[in-house]
Amino acid sequence: MKLLNVLLTLGCAGSTFALTSIEFAKQLGFGWNLGNTLEACGDWINGKTTQQYETAWGNPVTSEKLIKAVKSYGFNTIRIPVAWSNLMLADYTINPLLLNRVAEVVGYVVNNDMYAIMNIHWDMGWFSWFSEPEKEEEAFKKYTKVWTQISEHFKDFSDHLIFESLNEQGCWDNVWNTYNNNGSKSKAYDLLNNINQRFVDIVRASSGNNPNRYLLLAGYCTGLDLTMDEAYVFPKDDKLMVSVHYYSPSTFAILEEDADWGKCARTWGTEAEVNNVIYDFSRLKNYFVTERGIPVIIGEYGTPTTNKEPESIHKYLKTVASTALEYDLCPVVWDAGQYFDRRNLKFKDPEVGMIYKELAATYNNNNDNGK
Repeated sequence: MKLLNVLLTLGCAGSTFALTSIEFAKQLGFGWNLGNTLEACGDWINGKTTQQYETAWGNPVTSEKLIKAVKSYGFNTIRIPVAWSNLMLADYTINPLLLNRVAEVVGYVVNNDMYAIMNIHWDMGWFSWFSEPEKEEEAFKKYTKVWTQISEHFKDFSDHLIFESLNEQGCWDNVWNTYNNNGSKSKAYDLLNNINQRFVDIVRASSGNNPNRYLLLAGYCTGLDLTMDEAYVFPKDDKLMVSVHYYSPSTFAILEEDADWGKCARTWGTEAEVNNVIYDFSRLKNYFVTERGIPVIIGEYGTPTTNKEPESIHKYLKTVASTALEYDLCPVVWDAGQYFDRRNLKFKDPEVGMIYKELAATYNNNNDNGK
């Protein structure tokens, strides 16, 4: 794998490392999440191999054929969520089998001239330690050791590999409750700002291609309005991007059945609902891309397929993806197995596959970057 990584570096050296982050982000097109796979975790798994964890949540072992099949629908970016604590030693040493397995999957992506986004995902929820005074120091210790090891192992990968600081765990209701405003907002944001700064410092201090690597920083709760807040402070670095997630309206994009906080919506697509997407994404572009020169990655969006009208799913996916691209944002659909059939290597709903093929053709023609 080391030799492979070096060859990848040589093959792509100078191709986009010289680009601004805005220019680089335009290469990403639109993306797909390898969800419920390498981030599968839980004490109940009690596995001894990476394969036992990778398949624990019902998806098959990832193959290069899968990545090629996803690419055939027009996707140019694959987000790879990872639970690094699986098989980890007590001193936070990452199991070399896991490092090598993730590198193998990243290799599938970059070998096919695609971009890989690799993160620390939920990972058993240890990010809650940051909000506990007696555990905060230990949280930074683990975070530092994890990213130091990742940076070293993946340092020779080309610019087609992007590191992402964390997933959605950058918010702490016990520090500041976003719903009732109880607690200290400044302290909560300072925690995330410090984590993101630590992340940048670790990667930039490492070797190989990491001093120049494009990095993706999680927004506060990866929420739109929470991230478009003056309390969210971006590190000073010219190769950074920001990640937000889009599951709006949550009654359609999250709920499969009624909950105590909302009634499950089976349909979506009124003029007002479409306009809400346009409004949200235009604000994101203005705030980050236009005013601050920071690219935005919609790291996750999507819907369940249970108790949803198929036509509404089609319209939602197409509207979110096409609007994001129109406003120079990179949309990466969350797929835990509900859309793409990873065993038969095709979309379960052919209409969804056609939506993405058509979007890719339009995007590539408009940007003159077709492969």
